[in-house]
Amino acid sequence: MRYLRMPLFGLLLILALLTAACGPSANNTTDPLKAAGVLRVGTEGVYSPFSYHDPVTGQLTGYDVDVARAVADKIGVKAEFVETPWDSMFAALEANRFDVVANEVTINPERQAKYDLSEPYSVGEGVIVTRADNQSINSLADLKGKVAAENATSNWSDVARKAGARVETVEGFTQAIALLNQGRVDVVVNDSIAVYAYLAETNDKSVRIAGTVGEKSEQGFAAGKNSGLLPELNKALDELRADGTLASISQKYLKANASGGPQAGEGPKTPRSTWQLIADNLWPLAKAAITKTIPLTVISFAIGLVIALAVALARLSSNVVLSNVARFYISIIRGTPLLVQLFIVFFALPEFGVKIDPFPAAVIAFSLNVGGYAAEIIRSAIQSIPKGQWEAAETIGLSYVGTLRRIILPQAARVAVPPLSNTLISLVKDTSLASTILVTELLRQAQIIAAPTFEFFALYGTAAVYYWVICLVLSFGQSRLEHRLERYVAR
Repeated sequence: MRYLRMPLFGLLLILALLTAACGPSANNTTDPLKAAGVLRVGTEGVYSPFSYHDPVTGQLTGYDVDVARAVADKIGVKAEFVETPWDSMFAALEANRFDVVANEVTINPERQAKYDLSEPYSVGEGVIVTRADNQSINSLADLKGKVAAENATSNWSDVARKAGARVETVEGFTQAIALLNQGRVDVVVNDSIAVYAYLAETNDKSVRIAGTVGEKSEQGFAAGKNSGLLPELNKALDELRADGTLASISQKYLKANASGGPQAGEGPKTPRSTWQLIADNLWPLAKAAITKTIPLTVISFAIGLVIALAVALARLSSNVVLSNVARFYISIIRGTPLLVQLFIVFFALPEFGVKIDPFPAAVIAFSLNVGGYAAEIIRSAIQSIPKGQWEAAETIGLSYVGTLRRIILPQAARVAVPPLSNTLISLVKDTSLASTILVTELLRQAQIIAAPTFEFFALYGTAAVYYWVICLVLSFGQSRLEHRLERYVAR
């Protein structure tokens, strides 16, 4: 038996040595990108000249796109682009929809604490952009009390806010310039690279660079924390910078050499805990709900009910013209998205010389929308009342208005309350769309808070709780109102 054990022992020893020799090479992949054979890149595709579609070929191109392709070539893999809206870019990165973000991601301490950030492949400085005819702004000190249009996730929004400006959040630089040209905002603070590229591309004489903010910005790739991708990314960027490729790509798209080397900066800051972040922002979210979401809901619903009653009565009118006009109005409201209606009121009407401030514009759009939907609810509720009650009212000498006020509408209200309550609750949630036209309501406030901290679930979840509480209160009010209206039901 001793002799049998020795070969067995030797065999196990050989297997162990083979496992030790083969294991590291199989499991210790030093280059995850080469192992996958592809570099998945998240980018907007609508951010010219950094990431956009060529109008002639329709192909994705731009400074960031070409840099990402060059980096992938250096690493020896294929670049695969995933176009994603900027506001959801980092959420998609955390969800592993792609490996890196290449979209002029500014390197700052909070992002360094949350993500792996590469060495910079573009370096610029902050500049102040105003309308050409505005001579009142020439430095950062002049921003106090002014209105600035900034992307919520941009470090320039913090610069403008700290200088005393009231910041209106927008989707991107192009929208910010459009608002500046329309006179809706006073100033835009942004990176010189984006501004010079915009001016070179559009030759826009209606805006000017009024000054600088005294700080530089560095842009690099962003990857998930501890992704293991930084060594290969940084090595590729160093080689591209040394052989002049970065400078060449920069000249092609930006008409300037925006490439630069890494600069020493602050180390990562320790971010607040999630619970501390929520606690610190309970009041700002509540304030947005109290000052914007709830007033917007109440005012729009009240005006919408007046419109709905008038339209419902017009629909029931024997006047063919009046009835058809009401039908057409309802068809337009129910046949077009609420978001389109908001954009028409806020963005399209200024082309005809009608410029409405954000909150009133939202009230107008929501009121018209409620009027279209609630009109059919009120009409059906009125028609549910037996015709005999109309005839009875007529026999005792009541006028049409008197019959409506004293007999028909009180009974119809009992029928209409449940569906109208659903319309009201839907309106509470629909007010979140007002953020697209610069109304800083509950959801937009959550987006603003989440943008620099990247705690999307925590802040959006907190906002959802606020919406839920508001809807619970409305549901309770509905039950109480239904109970009070019971006395008007015919027995």
